Amino acid sequence: MRTAERQGQPGTSDQILGEIRDYCRATQTAESTFGRLVVNDGKLVSRLRDGARITTGTLDKVRAYLSEHRGAASLVPGKPPVQPKPGNGSFAATNIAPAGFRFFDNRQKYLLFVSTCSEKTDVANRISLELGSLQPAPPALRIFDAGVGDGTVLSRVMRALHARFPTMPLYAVAKEISYEDVRMMLEKMADRLFEHPATVLVVTNLYYAEAPWLTPRSATAAQSLIWKDVALSGNTAHGFAEQIGELEGFLAENWRAGISPTTGNPVYARPVILTLRREDHSFLLDPIMPRPGRVMADYDLVIASQPYRARASVEFKASKVVAPLVRSLRPGGRLIGIHSHGNDPGMEIID
Repeated sequence: MRTAERQGQPGTSDQILGEIRDYCRATQTAESTFGRLVVNDGKLVSRLRDGARITTGTLDKVRAYLSEHRGAASLVPGKPPVQPKPGNGSFAATNIAPAGFRFFDNRQKYLLFVSTCSEKTDVANRISLELGSLQPAPPALRIFDAGVGDGTVLSRVMRALHARFPTMPLYAVAKEISYEDVRMMLEKMADRLFEHPATVLVVTNLYYAEAPWLTPRSATAAQSLIWKDVALSGNTAHGFAEQIGELEGFLAENWRAGISPTTGNPVYARPVILTLRREDHSFLLDPIMPRPGRVMADYDLVIASQPYRARASVEFKASKVVAPLVRSLRPGGRLIGIHSHGNDPGMEIID
């Protein structure tokens, strides 16, 4: 957490943390959602809980927000909680997170799980077994990660791709709606761009039926589309990492998500497409650079490694997620899907 010259007095963090906790419980608002709505920082509450001090400016924003929306905490039995309003210029969420919403509420549990077991490594290793069956065609080998998360799987697969196709141009598209995940994923990409310079990396928050083609379906979304191209200068991983780090402000401002009031699924506030490449390889990569109105979706490999949300029916998952991904494959392309649905022994560990 960035700190200003003036900070709250000792004990202030604990006091405000208690007020936030009580408010979130009363309104069934995820703590990360609260942080985004107030100061556009989904990790505000977790950092306070870890002992971080709060600046006077942040404290004023939090208390002003709580004072304005405190009435939502006084719930009438049998009535749904009042929806909080966004503050600090943040996005207008379509709904507050319902109790037990996995995308935000259980994020810490999920990160703890995947960081203390071999899930990501095993998934990446299994996907890498498919690389020998790929039959890429010029001008590039094309892969799509339908839920890149923190980038652990994608970075490992890209490493394996470099070992098998060290000089082949690579076009990699990563779909992810979570701002925190995108930030962590990009931190891993500096090394990939250094080792495999002929890489075009595309990151987007579009839906499954849109992301492979980098094209929003609705006219309204298309008009609000943010398309940002970044050419990284230099030839060192350190330099690439610094330039990627400078995108933090852009991501914080534009990579925002709300919750659909009908499905409960996360939805983007504005569609965003971010492309990254090495400037010294722009000439070579020009034929495979995506551009508005000129995007190909003939992927050699599609990765669909995602948790299965139990309340979504198999029919919904097949028609809304898997079917669009299958349609984005080129002839001979391969899709590998790895899904978990709960009710297995691993749940005992999580519980």
